[in-house]
Amino acid sequence: LDDNRYVDLENISGKLNYYFQCKSLLGFLFCLEYRVVQHCHLFPRALGEVVGRYNIQELHISLTEGLWRHEAWGYPVHEAPPGAEIWTWFKEGTQDIDTTWKELTGALSGLLCASLNFIDASNSLNPEFTFRPAGVVSSAQQMNSSLLRYATLPREIVCTENLTPWKKLLPCDAKKGLSTLLNAGHIHNTNYHSLALHLRPVCRDTACSKMSVELRQTVSLVYDMVILGSGNQDWSIKKLFGIGLSGACPLATMSNIYIDVTTNETGTPFQLSPNPPAIISSTRGGYESKFAVYDVKALNISGMFNIAAVYGSSKVYAVNLPPVLYANRYIIGYGQEYGGIVTKIHNGHWKPLDVIYLENIPWFIPVYLHTLKIVANGKEIQPLFKKYIPGKARSRPYYLEVALRLPARSTTEISIEFDYVFLKWQEYPPDANHGFYIGAAVITSLLPTGRNYTGLPQDGSTITSSFNASREGYLVQLRTETLIITLPTPDFSMPYNVICLACTVVALAFGPLHNITTKRLRLKDSESQTSLFKWLKLNLRFFSKSKEKQS
Repeated sequence: LDDNRYVDLENISGKLNYYFQCKSLLGFLFCLEYRVVQHCHLFPRALGEVVGRYNIQELHISLTEGLWRHEAWGYPVHEAPPGAEIWTWFKEGTQDIDTTWKELTGALSGLLCASLNFIDASNSLNPEFTFRPAGVVSSAQQMNSSLLRYATLPREIVCTENLTPWKKLLPCDAKKGLSTLLNAGHIHNTNYHSLALHLRPVCRDTACSKMSVELRQTVSLVYDMVILGSGNQDWSIKKLFGIGLSGACPLATMSNIYIDVTTNETGTPFQLSPNPPAIISSTRGGYESKFAVYDVKALNISGMFNIAAVYGSSKVYAVNLPPVLYANRYIIGYGQEYGGIVTKIHNGHWKPLDVIYLENIPWFIPVYLHTLKIVANGKEIQPLFKKYIPGKARSRPYYLEVALRLPARSTTEISIEFDYVFLKWQEYPPDANHGFYIGAAVITSLLPTGRNYTGLPQDGSTITSSFNASREGYLVQLRTETLIITLPTPDFSMPYNVICLACTVVALAFGPLHNITTKRLRLKDSESQTSLFKWLKLNLRFFSKSKEKQS
């Protein structure tokens, strides 16, 4: 059994990126058969039962608030779009995958207190080229995309009710270790925060004679020092998280903190307090980085441990060097009849790059394949291949996957047109005028250089595996912005006005109608009226005479 936990602190363009990772390797019995959930010393039993019941091979979930800005921050350790994203590989032989997929999202919804139960066949698809298994699988399953399901909920809001069950999946919960820094009051005030779960099968040895199941729990945070109100660049763990570090988790075999100190040589220098016990160098893709290392288990912390960075001078804002590949996305059109989606992909490399572009468009936004245009530097180019499956109302989204080659040092514009449609009045959300969301597009490519790249290698599990991990190519999957459009919306205030008016009319008319329908009309008798008048006159005379006698 093995458990590793890491935090990576990097200063990228004046902002801080914090990355938390937990890795748990299960015992052999659970690794071979998911149904045998006996090794729960480190692995969460609740998640193990879900994995075994629904025949899961791989599982990837992210809950994100905010947008990762690649142009300013580089590439994250783990890419995630705004809202909720989930993609799962099922085992071979799984029967009725659509039903199993629906039941799985319902179970995960209860486990993470998220709205994953709204995922069904109407917003899910199985991409053929974009996603590949991250773990060890047979070559036949790698090409069988029918075992894959992918869906997003761009409107999902991430808050404390998601963080609490996420922390309970950790071996030490939030009682000890680096997880004690995850204070909801400070995490949710960041520019960007993302919670994620990644489960996959891995080889236990180099010969891959035995298999294990690996679980990684990650947290990515981006702080803005201006919002913190300090007036300078100085930061510390206590300032960012609201609390110091009390020590390592007793179940962890390794608990390290890595701080990127590369800018001390190329930018504004800063001094760490206390001084780091070790500094390591990492060369990746032709770029060298240096990291200060704090081994939390070796520090023997008795109270609260804090790391602070103090800058010797005021911040100098230099020209930011964007990454090799990044993208932007927006809506075009006017009125409530026609519109379009435009994605601009920027290639800053001196060689052409091959990319795969994936769109998952809701069924209520009909797009037309004949309007698809790809223009690079003013010239229209043809895709290498494209796959399009039209959506079906209330049962299937629009699926578009395009492979294309981006020219060197170019800006490629991908556009497609759509229509605005009317929905049934029951299908509008409570805040109908807020608009409807379109999930982020996914852009996959293999970068020839490692500039601004901090992702883990395919065969790696921790940040340590990314040091000096030069490869022939670096896999990136960019998520673009989510879009929001306003469909033709009825005036939902009119039913309210009609109800109020109708109720008023009914109330005013009820009394007379009730009297007319329940009482009988009779003609007055003149004799009875005269006799009654005489009787009243006699009584009045009698009372007046009695009063005179008394007086």
